[in-house]
Amino acid sequence: MVDEESFTVKASKPLAKVKKGDIIKVDGRPLEVDAHYVLIDHGATKEMTVELFDSKTDKDFQLRYFSDQIDTSLEFYELAEIIYNKKSFKKIEW
Repeated sequence: MVDEESFTVKASKPLAKVKKGDIIKVDGRPLEVDAHYVLIDHGATKEMTVELFDSKTDKDFQLRYFSDQIDTSLEFYELAEIIYNKKSFKKIEW
């Protein structure tokens, strides 16, 4: 879940409609969507993952959220070696 740190979201469409090739900006850094899929289906809700990459640095990221709690469950991760590390952010837009 989201830490006590607050962040702002600027959405041009519902997050569920984000697809491969779209751009998501995290703290002004443009990241391209590579995939958007269900990570875990919990029945009443789904844990979703948006796979992102930065073409300039060749780094991979993930945006994770629960389908019924988007505003309170957004988490951002950066791939380091073989593990995704959670990173804080202040602003996200798509």
